[in-house]
Amino acid sequence: TARSMGIEIIDKKFANKMAKLTKKRKTALSKYDAAKAYPIVDAAKILKEISTTKFDSSIEMSVRLGIDVKQANQMVRGTVSLPHGTGKTIKVLVLCTPDKEEEAKAAGADFVGLDDYITKIKGGWTDMDVVIASPAVMGKVGALGKVLGPRGLMPNPKIGTVTQEVGKAVKEAKAGKIEYKADKDGIVHVSVGKVSFDSNKIADNVNEFMQTIVKAKPTASKGAYIHSVYMSATMSPSIQIETKSLGY
Repeated sequence: TARSMGIEIIDKKFANKMAKLTKKRKTALSKYDAAKAYPIVDAAKILKEISTTKFDSSIEMSVRLGIDVKQANQMVRGTVSLPHGTGKTIKVLVLCTPDKEEEAKAAGADFVGLDDYITKIKGGWTDMDVVIASPAVMGKVGALGKVLGPRGLMPNPKIGTVTQEVGKAVKEAKAGKIEYKADKDGIVHVSVGKVSFDSNKIADNVNEFMQTIVKAKPTASKGAYIHSVYMSATMSPSIQIETKSLGY
């Protein structure tokens, strides 16, 4: 039929497009066994070799957990300070009262203020990576939920971004403190560094992140907790991590 012929043509076009896109991927896959799980340091070395981007690619971790995210008592969420940072320049906005502004600026905040930034954010401005707020201004900041919430930028006391110690929070964010949260499928995705990092530094960051994930296991979660761990670079194939090498 005309419909089946149309689908066949689309399938052929898709197949041809995929063939063009997978030349580099095939080369990358030839350098390691995609069915094998590797110790973290070995995986980091392979990842550095197969990354072909012209820019310094980010290293991403994907950890599948044995949790039921539909249950409130099985949510996995928190923060972790990576020993070697993420390799990314973090832009920090601090929304606070005037008496906290100098503390925030001295700690290295990129943007500090309140009303003017609230107006800008309501207008769609989101050129920041972390938003920190002092408790006294949360009455005003709460109105930004529709803009900041979907982007994961809404200040939250549970992850330390609503705090009286704004200077400390800024320093931690700048130094490589990252937030993690399981998605609807029970998978945690985070960036743990750059391909330019030494393999051992990548391993240090991964180990710190994984130790934090293990400690965050909900008491209500039963059975196997860590199902699988994969690491990849921007636009690279993923490499399975041998969980024994991480101590689990």
